[in-house]
Amino acid sequence: MIALLALRNFAHRPWRSALLFAGYGIGVSVMIVLLSIGEALVTQARDERLVGGGDITVLPDGVDVEVLKTGGLGGLFFSIANARFVYLQLLASPRLAPVVSVVAPQVEGKLLYLRTADGVERPVRASADLPSATSALRAGPSLAAGTWRSDDGDRRWASPSLFELRHDIDHFHLPPAGLSRPGSWGEWHYVNVLSPDRRRWTFISYIVAGDIRGGQYGGQVLVTTHEQGGRSRRFSATVPASEVRFSVTDADVRIGGASVTVLPDGRYALHATVREERGTDMLTLDLVVQPAPYAYFPGATLEAGDFASGYAVAGLRADATGTICVRGRCDRYDRAQSYKDHNWGVWQGVTWEWGMARLGSYSLLYGRVQPPDSVGETSPLFVYLVDSSGFRALFRPRSIDYEDARTVVAGGREVRVPARATLYDVRGADTLRLDIDVEDAVGTDTRLGLAERGEASYARGLTRPFFIQMKGRARLTGRAGGAPIAGEGAGFFETYR
Repeated sequence: MIALLALRNFAHRPWRSALLFAGYGIGVSVMIVLLSIGEALVTQARDERLVGGGDITVLPDGVDVEVLKTGGLGGLFFSIANARFVYLQLLASPRLAPVVSVVAPQVEGKLLYLRTADGVERPVRASADLPSATSALRAGPSLAAGTWRSDDGDRRWASPSLFELRHDIDHFHLPPAGLSRPGSWGEWHYVNVLSPDRRRWTFISYIVAGDIRGGQYGGQVLVTTHEQGGRSRRFSATVPASEVRFSVTDADVRIGGASVTVLPDGRYALHATVREERGTDMLTLDLVVQPAPYAYFPGATLEAGDFASGYAVAGLRADATGTICVRGRCDRYDRAQSYKDHNWGVWQGVTWEWGMARLGSYSLLYGRVQPPDSVGETSPLFVYLVDSSGFRALFRPRSIDYEDARTVVAGGREVRVPARATLYDVRGADTLRLDIDVEDAVGTDTRLGLAERGEASYARGLTRPFFIQMKGRARLTGRAGGAPIAGEGAGFFETYR
């Protein structure tokens, strides 16, 4: 009966039926081809001789093998962000040394565009690897002629010296072209130092800000000193662009007579002489900051429309040695607790949550950047945890819970600020809880001075204008990788009110 109906329908509308049959046939053919290609890709991924001789193939989070099998678009042209960080801090890290002998990064069939001298552009496929690592796996190509060995660029990528690593992650940047407010761009080295008794601390910033591409910019060195239960003092020096030296290829910066210099062994040398903003006292600092091995965050940039924000941490756990002197009275530091980071982006109207703490054998960083006065849903925070072997775990709490039970004076008015804060997250079998007890806090009305927030007409409309900097104790508990994590220590934290 069904065959008779099909035959009569074909006789009644032969051309339409033929078109449907042809379309169905083409669809089946394409699906067979895609399944064959996908099956070949999966077979290749499982074949250690084809992949590169190893036992494990690492793919980006979210890439589904079934998508590869069916030829879906989601399986095409994927890449691994911060691949060198994955190599250095995860796969080739000391933590995995007992079970991982060789890691061989590879790029297979990457689509590139080759532009010839006569201006013709051609699509090409390119593959690459680290010859020394691939050879260590005994999976190198058979060469008909010539040599295939790692060069200095390969060595610097896979095994940089501390000097090279600092410059790679801590260099300066040019702002994106076409910003509507190019004068709102700012970039700076930031260092904090805590005294051994934890009652005195100093924030140090070397800032380059303004219309960099247009040449209308300058430099500022800003040093603020704090004493628990006592006063805070600001010292600064500002110079024009002609007295500023920075580079997009290295981390060294000079602002007038002040400087940050990466030493050959990877330490940072800081020098500056600045005057008190509401006084005549001079502050002179001469410090050497030494980041701990593996305790760094490689850097990330957020860009959306006219908004750009970047952040890298060269010394999540660091020690500072040297002097900070005011009016000839010097505080001397010998491997004091310190921290070093680097910020860049469009900062007009931007707010953030941020904190760092040294917690026994662990060091922790958390943060979130909020674009200019956004009223939409905020993104989760990130919590980045390291120990002596490097990266330990990443968490994404939805929020940080504050208890505003303290009061500070900022801009001539009282502002309620946090006395305690809590971060909590669960990721599978891993958990994290961070409890913060604020021991001291200062507030700054960002509508005054406007060094970081743009012109006055804009700043007067800010909904959260008070920048709150806090010092306190933090306590870490939880589990990571099936093992308990715990620690307690001092840290610094920032928010807006």
